[in-house]
Amino acid sequence: MISNGEAGLCELDKKILNAVQKDFPLTSHPFKEMAKQVGLNEEQFILRVKYLKGKGFIRRLGGVFDSKKLGFISTLVALRVSPEKLEQVAERVSLLPGVTHNYQREHYFNLWFTLVIPTPSKLEETLQAVQKYEGVEKLLNLPAQKLFKIGVNFKI
Repeated sequence: MISNGEAGLCELDKKILNAVQKDFPLTSHPFKEMAKQVGLNEEQFILRVKYLKGKGFIRRLGGVFDSKKLGFISTLVALRVSPEKLEQVAERVSLLPGVTHNYQREHYFNLWFTLVIPTPSKLEETLQAVQKYEGVEKLLNLPAQKLFKIGVNFKI
């Protein structure tokens, strides 16, 4: 079912990825509606989404909100963590309320994460706490200057 086409995706996969990214139906059976759009039944569609998620084509399914319009502050945080403590720090960071994701990089700053938080004081409190984690050598707060929304829509 997977071809050697664009990123290893067949036409059906591209249709499914487009469907889950754009105009997600707000109904009691959204997958049933999207399945109809691509010529599948609900069960087939869900199985294919699970397959695409398992293969890493889909990281997560969920709403994306404009945190600024909702009154929240968001920032990108770069950490320099001693290599032997990297996994432990990453696990702690993942548990913080407001962390949407974190990832390791091959860079001086080797752990990066995004943080969405309700107030400037809570942001400062959270960053100060993270800076005290064992293994954290340096923290760099990189608040967004301009928002860019990146989307992937396949031409079918």
